[in-house]
Parts: sequence; structure tokens; C-alpha cells
Amino acid sequence: MEALKIAQKASGVDWDYDEEADVLYLSIGPPQPALGVDVGDGVILRYNEAAQALAGLTVIGLRARLLQQLGQAPRVPD
Repeated sequence: MEALKIAQKASGVDWDYDEEADVLYLSIGPPQPALGVDVGDGVILRYNEAAQALAGLTVIGLRARLLQQLGQAPRVPD
């Protein structure tokens, strides 16, 4: 099995949070083509096959997960 570049320091990390959809998008390095790999539990890894490196990740339901772990009910948006 070939090595997967995960632990190397990225040149830049960018993120965006969609509050209405409760989704966190995290990109590693500049925008690049990537394959979405659903690893379950609302987490999608973005993998650049050409570079054999992690390009980013998407976390669905971030706020709801955090509130659940803190024992609080999620707030319904207005």
C-alpha cells in the first residue's frame, strides 16, 4: 500500500462554515480537483488522487454534533 500524505504540514488551510446548512468546509492548500470519500457519520474527506494527498474535508451537522456532545438541544434557526 502506498503512503497517504496526511500528516505533512499544508501550505495553507482555509475554511468556510455554512450556518444555515450547518456544514463546515475545510480546504488544505489551493483549490484542487478532489474525490469525495464518505467515511461515515457526516464526514466527507476530499482526496487528490494525482497528488495522493488529503485536499480537505466536509463535516455535516457540526453545530448539532457539538451541542449533542455538550448535552444541549440544537437551536432551531429563525
